[in-house]
Amino acid sequence: MVNRFENFINGITVCYKYIQKIKSIEMTELGLKGTHAMCVFYLHRNPNGLTASQLCTLCEEDKAAISRTLSELEEKGYTSSVSAENKKKYRSLVTLTPNGEELAKNVVSLIEQWVGLGGDGLTDYERETFYNALDIISNNLRSKTKEKI
Repeated sequence: MVNRFENFINGITVCYKYIQKIKSIEMTELGLKGTHAMCVFYLHRNPNGLTASQLCTLCEEDKAAISRTLSELEEKGYTSSVSAENKKKYRSLVTLTPNGEELAKNVVSLIEQWVGLGGDGLTDYERETFYNALDIISNNLRSKTKEKI
């Protein structure tokens, strides 16, 4: 059990550190940060728009981080938000502008490139098994954490 713990923690930690490093390097070249990339990615996958609250959930970030990120993306002309009367800004739907869509295509291309490199040497069966196991583990940990908080 202890070896399993060490292997799990070391594997996840190393992957996370390299993911952060990759996001930092690639996004810096685009003049963005990692959180920007994740918001642009999810907005691209949801062309009808998402609220800040939905982005918090999808990006696993707090309200303040998402709020700052959306403000920065809007300032750069990558997003726009639409709110109905009497709705608070965090309930507004955020969508990508045409410039944001172009950026999103670059982000998605980089993601596909790095995910491909990360999975080099895996068979389709190994890749599917890995992602299924990772999904189960992350859902179990999320569920148990929510019970404790």
